Amino acid sequence: MQMLTFVLNNIDLLEDVISGLSNAGIHGATILDSTGMGRLLYSSKNENIPIFGSLRMILNNHRPFNKTIFIVLKDSEVQTAIKAIKDVVGDLSQPDAGILFTIPVNFVDGIPTE
Repeated sequence: MQMLTFVLNNIDLLEDVISGLSNAGIHGATILDSTGMGRLLYSSKNENIPIFGSLRMILNNHRPFNKTIFIVLKDSEVQTAIKAIKDVVGDLSQPDAGILFTIPVNFVDGIPTE
C-alpha cells in the first residue's frame, strides 16, 4: 500500500482532479486546505500594504493557500492515480503546478484493503 499525496496549487482544478480520479476508479481521497511556506512568505511581504498586496495576488492569480489530497492506494493503483492527476494538471515540473509523491504505508485500518 502507498499513500499518495498531491499538493494542488491551482485550486480551480480541484473538481477536475477529483472527477478524474473517480473516473479512473480511485476513491477515498481526503482533501485539506493547506499553505506552503513559499506562498506564506510571499503573502507576508505585502502585509504593510494589505489592499495592494491582496489586489496583486488576485490579479496575478497567486493565492496564499492550496489543497492537499491524500489517498491510500494499493500498489497497483498508484500509476493510475498519477496519470489521472497529470491528465488534469499537466506537467508538474512547471512552476506552481503542484507536488506529487507517495509514501509506503505499513499499516492501515478503517478502509477496505481487498
